[in-house]
Amino acid sequence: MSTGSPAEWEAAVLVGGPADGQRMRVTDRPRTIQVTYPCELEAPSNGMRAQALHIYRRDLRVKSGPLRYGFDEASP
Repeated sequence: MSTGSPAEWEAAVLVGGPADGQRMRVTDRPRTIQVTYPCELEAPSNGMRAQALHIYRRDLRVKSGPLRYGFDEASP
């Protein structure tokens, strides 16, 4: 995956779920976006961390910017 030059970046927006309305820039039109939120562990051991994972999938019907990524409720 390329890091992309500023000319290759496209505007995108997340729709639904916990990150609804968040805007970002992406390169290469990724099919999915992963959003994570840190979770607090009561007694973490060995540097353990936990994060809530939310998946957004690109709406392939959108052909021009901003790209839209809809929340996937079926993902973990």
